[in-house]
Amino acid sequence: MIDLHCHILPGIDDGAVDVADSVAMGRVAADDGIEVIAATPHIRHDHDVRIPELAGRVEEVNAELTRTDLAVEVVTGGEVAETALDGLDEDELRAVSLGGGNWILLEPRPGPLGESLIESVADLRGAGFGVLVAHPERHISADLLDRIRALIDAGALIQCTAAYLVSGSARKGMLALAAAGLIHVLASDAHSSHGGRPLRISDGLAALGQVELLGPHLDWIATEAPAAILRGERPDPPY
Repeated sequence: MIDLHCHILPGIDDGAVDVADSVAMGRVAADDGIEVIAATPHIRHDHDVRIPELAGRVEEVNAELTRTDLAVEVVTGGEVAETALDGLDEDELRAVSLGGGNWILLEPRPGPLGESLIESVADLRGAGFGVLVAHPERHISADLLDRIRALIDAGALIQCTAAYLVSGSARKGMLALAAAGLIHVLASDAHSSHGGRPLRISDGLAALGQVELLGPHLDWIATEAPAAILRGERPDPPY
């Protein structure tokens, strides 16, 4: 499996506190069957993430994972806030794209999903980037399904956080998205081994397995689609 949204880089945002924490997160991921993790630190105004340093920080974590015999690979990425897009040039966007390809993990601004997000998707696609919209569970509204459909019509794909398919107040809404075929990728959005969401996908995937429309396509959701994104390709949803 592949996790496209994880804050595994140490001491850079609100994610792993140190390298030991990163390794502990990698151990949880390996136990869950996750083989590739995109390191997606927050690219937004309240975090001092220095984009030119990211590739080197990923190399450092990979070296430590190798030293501890964990069969997990970390690749580059970033969780790019919608509100930060205007301050990033094309080279910076490439540097924080998932796997160094041409897909951006896009964090919507707080509140209900609106027209500005559709415009951001259009702008990024016009610049040659694919867009994976992060964690819709944070934007529950009465018309969420219609808003998500509009994003997909604009060319985006949707990433749901695995834990919210298992429990929590957003579970009902996320299962409704799943039943409508509006989830394309699961990710952990894990921040630390010390608490919060674990670096696991399998539990959320099992929940999707109970959804009639998505149950036959779990391999596509967990592996095929994210692998295509890391290659810079656009996966074609089979549902």
